[in-house]
Amino acid sequence: MNQETLYIICGYVASIGMILGYLPQAISTIRTRNTDGIALPTFLMMAIGALAFVIQGLLHKDGIIWSMVITNAVTCTCSCIIFAIKIYNEYFRK
Repeated sequence: MNQETLYIICGYVASIGMILGYLPQAISTIRTRNTDGIALPTFLMMAIGALAFVIQGLLHKDGIIWSMVITNAVTCTCSCIIFAIKIYNEYFRK
């Protein structure tokens, strides 16, 4: 197996792991609206980091890195949804 093939496989394995890691939290938060155990700064920073990786994947010198873009678009969306529900629960629900 050459280095480029290994690089691509690692990218897709990382993508699957990241998405499967985020989706359960996002689905649980959307269903229950319970954000008691969630730290607000954490999901804000996760969303910012994921958005930066989307931009990096789009601007890569050798062309778009789709695994990076898609994975981080999904994780950014999940983080933003969780962040929005947390903000609503903390500041508007009272």
